[in-house]
Amino acid sequence: MSFDQLTPKAVLLDGLSLIGRFVRGHPRVFAFSVFGSVLFAAAIIGSSLVIGWVTDTLIVPVLDEGVSSEGLLLPAAAAIMGIAIAKTLGVVARRSAAAWFTFKTREDTRNTLVDRQLRLRMSWFNERTIGDLLAVADSDTDQSTSVLHPLPYATGVSVLLVASLVMIALIDVWLGLFSLIGLVLIVGINLRGSWLTYWLWEEVQENRGKVSGLAHESFDGALTIKSLGREDYVADRFQRASDTLRDGLIEVNSLWRSYQAVVKALPQAVILVLLVVGVARIDSGALSTGDLVSVAYLFTLLGFPVQFMGFMLWEMAGSLAGWQRVRRVVAADDLMPYGSALARQDRGAAPVEGRGVGFSYDGRTPVLKDLSLDLRPGTTLAVVGATGSGKSTLTLLLARLWDPDEGVITIDGSDLREFAVSELPREVAYVAQNAFLFDDTVAGNITLGEPFTQEEIEEAVNLAAATDFIKQLPNGYDTDLGERGTTLSGGQRQRIALARALIRKPRLLVMDDATSAVDPSVEARILRQLQSSDLPSTIVLVAYRPSSIKLADEVVYLADHRIVAHGLHQDLVESTSGYGDLVQAYEREASGGRP
Repeated sequence: MSFDQLTPKAVLLDGLSLIGRFVRGHPRVFAFSVFGSVLFAAAIIGSSLVIGWVTDTLIVPVLDEGVSSEGLLLPAAAAIMGIAIAKTLGVVARRSAAAWFTFKTREDTRNTLVDRQLRLRMSWFNERTIGDLLAVADSDTDQSTSVLHPLPYATGVSVLLVASLVMIALIDVWLGLFSLIGLVLIVGINLRGSWLTYWLWEEVQENRGKVSGLAHESFDGALTIKSLGREDYVADRFQRASDTLRDGLIEVNSLWRSYQAVVKALPQAVILVLLVVGVARIDSGALSTGDLVSVAYLFTLLGFPVQFMGFMLWEMAGSLAGWQRVRRVVAADDLMPYGSALARQDRGAAPVEGRGVGFSYDGRTPVLKDLSLDLRPGTTLAVVGATGSGKSTLTLLLARLWDPDEGVITIDGSDLREFAVSELPREVAYVAQNAFLFDDTVAGNITLGEPFTQEEIEEAVNLAAATDFIKQLPNGYDTDLGERGTTLSGGQRQRIALARALIRKPRLLVMDDATSAVDPSVEARILRQLQSSDLPSTIVLVAYRPSSIKLADEVVYLADHRIVAHGLHQDLVESTSGYGDLVQAYEREASGGRP
């Protein structure tokens, strides 16, 4: 929607709709906070009545007529004390409930974001940066809910404004009319200002996402940046993005301060008008001194609440801008579809079949075309092909991290898409080349919170040939690995990631070059142990090393986006020229380039 199309009224209505969404999440807490705010507003109104009563019954008679104050001081003090206690209770109730309401809504919003993202396809993530998504979960969520903390007070202020106008009008119609004109003018100025800042806030939130994305990218690429000596380049790029964000925040706050200078002066001007009109009404006998004091005092007390209403409108514009970015994630409909099929109770190795599988990441350039695959249970299959032939893509499809555009992949005759949420991971385990480890212990990275026994952990670690190096760690299985497991070598990280998959005893184990950083002798030992163990798995592995390829029961050769050969290694060497040439190239590389 363009600047000309989105009117102040539209910003107000959209903001109120956003507030309604949040309030429906925790109506009781919001109601309690509003109760505290209304109690405070009632105390303010009551204080003006008490001041007027004290003026007419105590101060004026004592000063003008010399009447004794005996018997009047105690009731006056009690009334003032009662008002003070009511104000205090109102403030405590409002602030406590408003804080809980705000923080709980932020928690709910973040949980909703995470839940939605976990159910989205990988293609959705390919179109966004991690840094920007982190900004949505952090700064955009905070910004979108920032309106909630002042909301209860603003609600009470609304009651206060309406009640005050009614009360002033009952005291004197003319004073009520001038008060109404003044308040409408103040609210109108604030509404226009909030409309202007909405557009600035949208730009600020977009720039926050860019800064977060650059920061995340810089941290992830720290090793590359330092090795190439490009620190100044990266720092300059980050500085430019930060300066743009800073300038946007300055512009927002400058506009806010400019409007506030006007809004803060207006209540004082209205009070002067009310005093002039009030004196004239007293002279005409239509108003008492106490009535004018009550009106003037009440409007004086309304000065800050009126400004706060303006602050609420401005905060609502900022929240709406933040919510637009949150809503893009919450409303994303590129969901991964699931069925109702459950994982099998028996843990035998899984038969796998693919029929007419086609896939493209961008919808235009094919990666796999008309691919067919038939794997017997317990088979160890090596996937071989040149760079870009689709090997990794095939493993992603087998683990259902992506869905094929065409055709179907089945386990036990069931389409992978028919499994219910979290059921397929009980059947299939995927191990990537770039092993990701959490900032946790060795055992914590293997179990990921599931109640596996120490015996099961050690069995999986032994199969992954990781026992020796884990024993040498300072605290063994209780050693903290640090963020991303940076304290370990690449091969060690891969073996822990493999143990993490093996402990779950998958019926289909998919390894995308998951032992590339491991010594060839260790890799061969791992594969032999997997084949000789009682692990109930069909194994699919992307292989480059000739020793690994030869250990597989069968080999598929990928070329021209499809499987062009499937059989025994030696048969493919003799019958498929492209495969033979590729394997010979692998052998030359393994031997250091010697023919």
